[in-house]
Amino acid sequence: RNPRASPGELPKTFTFDAVYDASSKQADLYDETVRPLIDCVLQGFNGTIFAYGQTGTGKTYTMQGAWAEPEKRGIIPISFEHIFTHISRSQNQQYLVRASYLEIYQEEIRDLLAKDQSKKLELKENPETGVYIKDLSSFVTKNVKEIEHVMNLGSQTRSVGSTNMNEHSSRSHAIFLITIECSETGPDGEEHIRVGKLNLVDLAGSERQSKMGAHGERPKEASKINLSLSALGNVISALVDGKSTHIPYRDSKLTRLLQDSLGGNAKTIMVATLGPASHSYDESLSTLRFANRAKNIKNKPRVNEDPKDTLLREFQEEIVRLKAQLEKRGMLGKKRRRSSRRKKAVDGESATENEGEDDNEDGLENYLKEQKERLEEEKAAIQDDHSLVSEEKQKLLQEKEKMIEDLRKEQEATELLATKYK
Repeated sequence: RNPRASPGELPKTFTFDAVYDASSKQADLYDETVRPLIDCVLQGFNGTIFAYGQTGTGKTYTMQGAWAEPEKRGIIPISFEHIFTHISRSQNQQYLVRASYLEIYQEEIRDLLAKDQSKKLELKENPETGVYIKDLSSFVTKNVKEIEHVMNLGSQTRSVGSTNMNEHSSRSHAIFLITIECSETGPDGEEHIRVGKLNLVDLAGSERQSKMGAHGERPKEASKINLSLSALGNVISALVDGKSTHIPYRDSKLTRLLQDSLGGNAKTIMVATLGPASHSYDESLSTLRFANRAKNIKNKPRVNEDPKDTLLREFQEEIVRLKAQLEKRGMLGKKRRRSSRRKKAVDGESATENEGEDDNEDGLENYLKEQKERLEEEKAAIQDDHSLVSEEKQKLLQEKEKMIEDLRKEQEATELLATKYK
């Protein structure tokens, strides 16, 4: 209802999937709206959640909330718990979860987890996997604590600034990206990998510069923020009106990055936040109109099965490769043992053909130990041999020293391989 409206004016009406008022709990929003989406991401769909609205209306609170108070935790921390609880309960499946955190500040992409914060990243496009950010760092996380640590590290480097509307206004769009890879054996007996990508987007506040009372950098930031938000609006309008042949994704980094989330291969939720104050009427109305248009977009989500660029597949192949190398080293020992035993048989001792086949487990260790002892004995024998000329003796000793050194290096290399494989 317009506070300045004439008595007979009707209120503006909008219909959404769910409405949460001041008495709603964070858990209500999560369980009703977000939980089904996260379940889909765990099944291999792409998912995006973003909060849109005027500065100071609670976007960051909705997305992050108060981490220290369980009742007030937002979508992001609850989704961490949800993902890792699901993984801990799953059977016959292998999961790999990795996280990236970036912000778009004044139309530049910054990796919030990079050591060098001054580096600007580029957007690239791959015909198979779509739009991606070149050189964006990504951390594999094994539990809630680790992924929270990644989030906290990134949050410390985010661009925030004070305006009249909000003391800690987010001056950038922040996107926390979680990639969940899941590998399981299909009915065909083959390993299949599904990949779900979750974009958790905290948009910068939309606001009128006259109300911000900001000076210096702030108006410049605001014009860039408003530029990318209006580009988002234009993309949404073009998707909804049905007549547009061209969708202006390339007008801003934000829309280019969220291309799949808007009309593409993703399930997307928009949370529109409103301020109850009467002087926010115009902004509230434009937020509702914006959300209403977004609600009419038709996305085409599908499960991402067996994409080529999965880290899980890379790791699995690496394990097979290391195992083969270790077995090769073990086999090497076996062959050598066998040949040394055959040699003994030729020298007049009896030996059977398959003596070298047993206990390959400790085979290599024992073999290396035996060789070292044998070399030490030969070294001692050379030193005791008085019939040798000192130069010749020196030369033979050096040879044995080199052989012992080579043996030590081989043992170290094998131990390294074994550690990596483990």
